[in-house]
Amino acid sequence: MDVAIRRADRNDRELVVRVLDEAFQGDPVSGWVFPGEEHRRATHHRLMAAFADTVLAEGRIDLVEDGTACALWLPVPAAPVAESAAPAAPAGAADAPAGAADAPAGAADAAGDEAETLRQEVDPENGRVELIARLMAEAHPADRAHEYLWMIGVVPGHQGRGLGTALIRPVLERCDREGLPAYLEASSPRSVPLYERLGFAALDRTLDLPDGPRMWPMWREPRG
Repeated sequence: MDVAIRRADRNDRELVVRVLDEAFQGDPVSGWVFPGEEHRRATHHRLMAAFADTVLAEGRIDLVEDGTACALWLPVPAAPVAESAAPAAPAGAADAPAGAADAPAGAADAAGDEAETLRQEVDPENGRVELIARLMAEAHPADRAHEYLWMIGVVPGHQGRGLGTALIRPVLERCDREGLPAYLEASSPRSVPLYERLGFAALDRTLDLPDGPRMWPMWREPRG
């Protein structure tokens, strides 16, 4: 599929936020974080804006030229880890990393502070904003540098047309050239097979939100 893609900059911020907001309004994880459709429609975009600001500053956002889809990538450096056994790797991911729980206490404290700040900025009375940020940080692999596909969103009406794959492939090709792994969390079971076709494999643990949906952390080793 021939898709025109460009790197977003600060001038594209509002477009990126709109794409993410529209794409994730019906997502099970967004529905858990912001229960109640009216509240979600009034507040969800603030979380997407916070994510977009972080990635515009520290990573890269790839945007389909017609504004129908975008992907947020963040480079994650390796962090020192305590010596402990790594969790069992899934089939096809023999070199899967240790979990973030093995990271130094200082890193965990910093992640907690960031989660609290996120809640205050997005929805101060909503503890789920802070909780999901903490849980995702705890589940995130820490001991190997990698590219993190933080979010990929396609607006309704354009889903199922291969836009997501078109956005992801160029970055994975670069990861293969540079020998760099990649990581993501699938937020719905129907997206897991898509990522598997791109070389990702589910880790041996899921991220189960309290009284909520399940997320699937997935890891991809670079291909030779």
